[in-house]
Amino acid sequence: MHFCILSETHKGGFASPWVGNKIVKAKVRLRLNMEKGYLDPWRIAMTVKTDIEIAREAKKKPIMEIGSKLGIPAEHLLPYGHDKAKVSQEFIKSLASKPNGKLILVTAINPTPAGEGKTTTTVGLGDGLNRIGKKAVICIREASLGPNFGMKGGAAGGGYSQVVPMEEMNLHFTGDFHAITSAHNLLSAMIDNHIYWGNSLNIDARRIMWRRVMDMNDRALRDIVVNLGGVSNGFPRQTGFDITVASEVMAILCLSNDLDDLQKRLGDIVVAYTREKKPIYCRDIKADGAMTVLLKDAMQPNLVQTLENNPAFVHGGPFANIAHGCNSVIATKTALKLGDYVVTEAGFGADLGAEKFFDIKCRKAGLKPSATVLVATVRAMKMNGGVAKADLGAENVDAVKNGCANLGRHIANVKSFGVPVVVAINHFYSDTDAEVEAVKAYVAGQGAEAILCKHWANGSAGIEDLARKVVEMAESGVANFAPIYPDAMPLLEKIETIAKKIYHAKDISAPASIVAQLKTWEAEGYGDLPVCMAKTQYSFTTDPTVRGAPTGHTIGVREVRLSAGAGFIVAICGEIMTMPGLPKVPSAEVIRLNGVGNVEGLF
Repeated sequence: MHFCILSETHKGGFASPWVGNKIVKAKVRLRLNMEKGYLDPWRIAMTVKTDIEIAREAKKKPIMEIGSKLGIPAEHLLPYGHDKAKVSQEFIKSLASKPNGKLILVTAINPTPAGEGKTTTTVGLGDGLNRIGKKAVICIREASLGPNFGMKGGAAGGGYSQVVPMEEMNLHFTGDFHAITSAHNLLSAMIDNHIYWGNSLNIDARRIMWRRVMDMNDRALRDIVVNLGGVSNGFPRQTGFDITVASEVMAILCLSNDLDDLQKRLGDIVVAYTREKKPIYCRDIKADGAMTVLLKDAMQPNLVQTLENNPAFVHGGPFANIAHGCNSVIATKTALKLGDYVVTEAGFGADLGAEKFFDIKCRKAGLKPSATVLVATVRAMKMNGGVAKADLGAENVDAVKNGCANLGRHIANVKSFGVPVVVAINHFYSDTDAEVEAVKAYVAGQGAEAILCKHWANGSAGIEDLARKVVEMAESGVANFAPIYPDAMPLLEKIETIAKKIYHAKDISAPASIVAQLKTWEAEGYGDLPVCMAKTQYSFTTDPTVRGAPTGHTIGVREVRLSAGAGFIVAICGEIMTMPGLPKVPSAEVIRLNGVGNVEGLF
């Protein structure tokens, strides 16, 4: 349930404000009676529908009809049931000569337990643009099972700004993640098999870089020993598991332009080294062809619809705290050929998702964004201002003002890429006029505009003002996008640039071994690659408890990884894990089928 009257939201930040419209009848009377103490807020909250209840009531149209709105012929849609389909590679290739629409990025402040609602705003804005007469397409990421059964929740939006079918999207969907997991682990199996049958490539078992993956949070698998049990099982060695969304195969699928590009990138993966430190590639193991076969269908973007029957591509799902955090290039480029506006998201806060969207995805794919929407909430401003979650329901204008520093940092960061920004205040029932005005005044002082949005409760009708502002910004032509560092900059300097310009750190710290490794990669021809920072999403520092806009801190880099196929270097900072663990009370404990066979507990 969404207990926003009780100052509660989704665990993972898919903000769910109670505003009444479409949810609770006689809104004004209920509000007045509650203020007079006539009604128990718990009983009112119990009348608020959950996201899954709202999604289940959706009046979906056949997916072929959604495709026809974009001009996709039925023969180029490969249906998965009646409400989702993949778009054929043949049709995508036929769009090459068409002009591109305008690309709009939705990002956010650093996530807090109060909830921000970035995906909800992405979906709502897409619906809002269609409502005001623009041909808009939404591009978001697929959901990982790990967070769904852990604590973060799903990735389909919320309230009346959702993509459906919500249940399938947040579970197995069209099987893309399973295909990525299988392709990744096929390579793992072939590496160990090659060593078992004589090791003709002279792989040094101590220098095998390729771990295994699974799409679930499981801390017990972070560090393991494989090949135990005697001669017939191979040579014992230490390795581990990452979560599927952290797989280089996931990044490769999301950055590839077509199947040929996909296979080339897979072949470029560095899986191990010889004793002479010569790199061994995936193509040397001869796994790239079979991996491409496993990924053939997964490479095709998934078409679904919003609650308002507008088209949405849901494809790919790398996490922004440990990968590049954007949906697939092929989905985004296809949408740009089919719509006048494409609204996409980047994971977590702008310090991670937006930076990687600009510096990795746009750089590699040749994309030029026209505008950015930065999502914030009054509640999150109060948390950044020192208010405890339990006290967020009470008005506290001073705390809002104190917490706005985090928002201001993100505004300045986005502007540093040459892209205009507007702030979307995702509305909650508990927000007061004074608090909202405090945010608007602060944002105005930063040279931007903040617009109150009520899309969670009202759908597209609650976000029209933001949609019009986005059109104004995109059509103005003021965007002059550029990454914040050049390709030719040394790798260590790229890490320093991100740390100092985006995180406002005083410096970075890295052991001599990491500095030497970066220089080795530069000598091997990888110096022009961008850097993908793996860092906590909760803070500009590597300490997740430090909120606001800290300065003077040091970013500690503890490990670097080469993703040669994806085309970037990963810098792992602080205590961030590429295989998360489950919380003390995982969401899986309350997810079940009810008496009529419907899913309960999923959000």
